[in-house]
Amino acid sequence: MELWIIVTLAAAFFQTLRFMLQKHLSGVSLSAAGATFARFLYSAPLVGVGLLAYLALSGTVAPAIAPGFWPYAIAGGLSQILATICVVALFKSRNFAVGITFKKTEVIQTVFVGLLILGEGVSSLGFAAILLGLIGVLVLSGAPETAFSLRGLWNRATALGLTSGLFFAISGVTYRGATLEVASDEPLLRAGMALAIVTAMQTGIMIAWLAAREPGEISRVLSAWRVAGLVGITSMLGSFCWFTAFTLQNAAYVNALGQVELLFSIMATVFVFREKITPREVAGIVLLAGSILTLVLVA
Repeated sequence: MELWIIVTLAAAFFQTLRFMLQKHLSGVSLSAAGATFARFLYSAPLVGVGLLAYLALSGTVAPAIAPGFWPYAIAGGLSQILATICVVALFKSRNFAVGITFKKTEVIQTVFVGLLILGEGVSSLGFAAILLGLIGVLVLSGAPETAFSLRGLWNRATALGLTSGLFFAISGVTYRGATLEVASDEPLLRAGMALAIVTAMQTGIMIAWLAAREPGEISRVLSAWRVAGLVGITSMLGSFCWFTAFTLQNAAYVNALGQVELLFSIMATVFVFREKITPREVAGIVLLAGSILTLVLVA
């Protein structure tokens, strides 16, 4: 089995664990922003120590960072913060598997982000996949206890889910651009360097935001260190695996394999959170997953 396959499967697994822990934090003691902050607060030091250890053990000098790195890193870091806040807030409205599925619209929305930023279009088959995804979103959008109707199409869960997908799409594109600005031929070093800088920046941004807008939330995150620390560890492992996978293989293949996260999330919904998945939600998940898989394979 090729390394990029192993790394991608590990990334999806760790990311599912992180979202499970963040769902727990947001439902018990922390706000959506606080649960998001826990991810960066406890992962940034681990990433930094890991990078320094790698440089020391390998005898490698830290690679140069081109000026073009910073706009990509800032845009990606801010987008990821906003996307994560939206996902955690969504968990309070819908079950875990549906929340992850809405988040996965990032793959579809990346097409539009790529068209806007890079001027890249899609094939007719790709457009068909987008339409299939739209149907899946329509099926998922209504409240779970009611029958589907256009009247209930636009609601808080739909808005949060689609917004999170858009911000994740932006962060994915800009993170790719940032890693290309790191002057190194070693995939692990490029991924680690970019990740260390971005997570440190994100931690600083979240500290400033919470101090100004949610007094006392930082203390609550520190008090919840047992679970929040696990969020940081799983975040570090997942992010590093994603960054590494994208340096080893075409993003389309990585994204396609990464959809295994949907299966992990459904298992978590049923066996961990003991939440019920309605037949309509299952249908929506299947439609959207089919759309995403088709799109990333033909892109």
